[in-house]
Amino acid sequence: MATPKPSITEYQMLEQIGSGSYATVYRAIHKASKEIYAVKCVTKGSLSKTAVDNIVTEISLLKKLKHVHIVEMKDFFWDDRCIYIVMEYCNGGSLAEYIRQRQKLSELTCKIFLRQLASALKYMRENEVSHFDLKPQNLLLMKTNGCAAELKVADFGFAQHLKLGQENTSIKGSPLYMAPEILLKHCYGPAADLWSIGVILYECLFGRAPYSSKSLPELLDKIRTERRIDIPKTPKISVECEDLLCRLLQRSPDDRVTFNEFFKHAFLDLKHEPSEENLEKGVALIQEAIELDKQQHYDAAYGKYCKGLQYFVPIIHAETDIDKKNILRERVHTYLSRAEEIKHSFMQEEPIQPSTSKPLKRTSSRIKQIQKALEPSELYQQLIALASSSPDLKSALEIGRQAELYALENKLDTALESYKTVLGALMPLLAKEPRGSKRRDLLHRQIVRWMEEAEHIKSVRSAQILEEMENGPAGHNHCRLQ
Repeated sequence: MATPKPSITEYQMLEQIGSGSYATVYRAIHKASKEIYAVKCVTKGSLSKTAVDNIVTEISLLKKLKHVHIVEMKDFFWDDRCIYIVMEYCNGGSLAEYIRQRQKLSELTCKIFLRQLASALKYMRENEVSHFDLKPQNLLLMKTNGCAAELKVADFGFAQHLKLGQENTSIKGSPLYMAPEILLKHCYGPAADLWSIGVILYECLFGRAPYSSKSLPELLDKIRTERRIDIPKTPKISVECEDLLCRLLQRSPDDRVTFNEFFKHAFLDLKHEPSEENLEKGVALIQEAIELDKQQHYDAAYGKYCKGLQYFVPIIHAETDIDKKNILRERVHTYLSRAEEIKHSFMQEEPIQPSTSKPLKRTSSRIKQIQKALEPSELYQQLIALASSSPDLKSALEIGRQAELYALENKLDTALESYKTVLGALMPLLAKEPRGSKRRDLLHRQIVRWMEEAEHIKSVRSAQILEEMENGPAGHNHCRLQ
């Protein structure tokens, strides 16, 4: 005999949309407002003491946690039979279903979802909350006007307040997504959530979890024997994506990426995450670029266009209003075209066409600019002269110079990879230089300059990818995960 649907006076219960060990979730309509909600119904008679504690914790946390990427609790009730938690309804299903329908997600889609998840996690850490059950089934999607789905974290039944440094011993979560320290019944802390995020990212990219197993004993055996996790050769992923994936999936929490490192990672680029504040920053940078362009300060204008694009591209990905999205796309197309026009003219030694005036004649000043770009900078030459006693420094500087030339030839992906290589080599060398030394000062200035150029290239490539609707750049495919 079928179990009758629970009943709440203010709501009409519709179809069942989910179920767990002690709860069933229904889609429901509020009788007065006609708005759709999700109602989690927990049968009291089935609750153990631990389950009761989990429900109390979940309600307590959801009352406090208010974030665009966390499912919002609207209300809760109880009667003699059930506890009812009324939540916003996410009409796009779960990330698990989304992956199952598509098998694998593009790196760009993974980046968008991961940025949203990271934004929620950052808010949770600010409130000292750990989730401990992060998995695709608990990441719900909201679709608006046919635009890209927006991710929201759900199901805080295993969540708890836990400061960094505090530890727990109770087994929490779903085995396939549990951090090794939980599965092996060791003490664990908030960093367990970072492992779960690594598993989610891996599954999004490759269609399966890194330790996919047919049984719990098989999974435990892979963990105990420290089975190596390989990055599949296809699809290819960028160096930044691979780096973050490898650092998340470190068996030891001491070796795992920290929360601060995660939030600052280049793959996420939370600095440019969609927000009203960042939209204002992007608009201001573009306005500066246009003014510099009119004044024929083309190098400076190019840099401002690039910096502005870094703010606009993530905002377009996140925009749910189709009309606003199209307007933003048109603007980005205009700014990108102008930036590419300036760069192309500069590289081809052609006069730049001002956006509001007649073509410029090539002046001696313009010729000097071109010659200056093709020759090593004075800063670079000074550093090379001081690098005779350090073969590693000299070799790295030469890679950086080659990156500059690749950029001038418009080989942007190759230039960007070279910049990443040289910056990765120079940072440790900078740390070894004596404070106050001339070489340290020059090296710091060169690193900053090349970092800025790498950022310019990244912004242009992001805008190009947005226009072409292609995936991110290809990268390496192997790493050793401890």
